[in-house]
Amino acid sequence: MPKSPQRSKDHVGRLVAKRRAETPHVPLDGMEIFGRARRLTILSRPPIEAIFARHGIDAGAFDVLASLRRSGAPFALRPTELYRELMMSSGGLTARLDRLEKRGLIEREQVEADRRSALAKLTPKGLALIDKAYAEDMALEAAMLAPLSPSERRTLADLLAKLLVDMERSAGDCEDA
Repeated sequence: MPKSPQRSKDHVGRLVAKRRAETPHVPLDGMEIFGRARRLTILSRPPIEAIFARHGIDAGAFDVLASLRRSGAPFALRPTELYRELMMSSGGLTARLDRLEKRGLIEREQVEADRRSALAKLTPKGLALIDKAYAEDMALEAAMLAPLSPSERRTLADLLAKLLVDMERSAGDCEDA
């Protein structure tokens, strides 16, 4: 299969070429794919996080607010639902919720005496902030994807989803398992 001319132009492609010269018998597909995924993450995070910072939040706060927003009206989830969705410890989530509550971005509604069963709910201020930050984030990410056609974006997303579903299943980290 012919090599894409783009593969030799990026950082990972140059590293792969050097490694291939030293160990031509070792398959390097993983390095090409996972190395590029890691490099994309490294290069995309600073401008994305700059958007969050302009709104006075960090990536962790964004994730909580976005999860609540994604849940639909009334934009409320139990902490257990949140920490499972965010893949973090309950203690880390509690501290994050405390900070968001102090800023007036969420409120907690006690359902029972047990604090763990209280709902975390977006306030109008939190809803306005996440909607604005999210729109800016999506615009930036769309600009980052500009070199790809809509069809290429869909193909890439589909291929990544296929790989991720299998990896999540193997790790026992999927909702359908």
